[in-house]
Amino acid sequence: MVIDEIQKLPVLLDEVQRLIETRGIRFLLTGSSARKLRRSGAHLLAGRAWEAGFYPLCSPEIPEFSLERYFNCGGLPRAWLSPAPREELRNYAALYLNEEVKAEALTRKMDSFVRFLDVMALQNGKETHYANISSGAGVPARTVENYIQILEDTLLGFEVAPFLSARRRKAVTRSKFYFFDVGVANSLARREEVLPGSAAFGECFEHWLMTEVRACLGLNRSGELMQYWRTKAGLEVDLIIGDRLALEFKATTQVLDRHLKGLKALREEGLVRDFGVVSLDPVRRTVDGITTYPWADFIKALWAGLLSPTA
Repeated sequence: MVIDEIQKLPVLLDEVQRLIETRGIRFLLTGSSARKLRRSGAHLLAGRAWEAGFYPLCSPEIPEFSLERYFNCGGLPRAWLSPAPREELRNYAALYLNEEVKAEALTRKMDSFVRFLDVMALQNGKETHYANISSGAGVPARTVENYIQILEDTLLGFEVAPFLSARRRKAVTRSKFYFFDVGVANSLARREEVLPGSAAFGECFEHWLMTEVRACLGLNRSGELMQYWRTKAGLEVDLIIGDRLALEFKATTQVLDRHLKGLKALREEGLVRDFGVVSLDPVRRTVDGITTYPWADFIKALWAGLLSPTA
């Protein structure tokens, strides 16, 4: 039995539990928000159900995948297939605000939330400074924290926690926030066309790779943490997967030694097994023990499981 949008009537979970226990019926429950379920006090069938996430289209699901097109369309199927993807994305944002936020009364001040959403779109992929976001959106810092939780609960975004295990260098303790889809983030930020070589292209490159890794880990039920590392001195590693792989994402056609500084500094800590750079560089090679991956090679290895601990 399939029940869609279960969060709209959480009382059904009691009946679901009864039917599971008395009649052995199998259910598929889908929904776009866990917040209303929690607020209603409904249990989430602990011990009786598995949880799995859906994600935007991933590169292996798209024939003739193109970075430039993906950065402008995103991975929502309707936007990807549409002759007018920008219009689809604008409609999606409006639908989210009306159906998910306003209809469920997740916040009483929609004007404030819209301003907050504008600021967060411009902050996508950056450290979450509550004070800065508060100032830009014109809302208290405590409200910012609540609004970010709304974005996560309604699956519009996710946080990447800081890697704090290193001891030689003091790390920042703020998380980074990413919207769940490149196209949605660009639409909310009111970006024009994203062109190769632009600053926006580099930001989209990192964002896309973060969402691609997240989807791969989620669909394979990995359970590994995604973290990032940034020191007070400015050394940074974009992504650390568990304790096995640290990655830098660079939208450059030639990986240089300066692109490896953060990875080399993290390697001195002795906490991560392998290190790599994913870039637009067409040549795969190893530089001082660090692998440079052309993006297509990395994606192929990622989805083939060749970057897993047992590979």
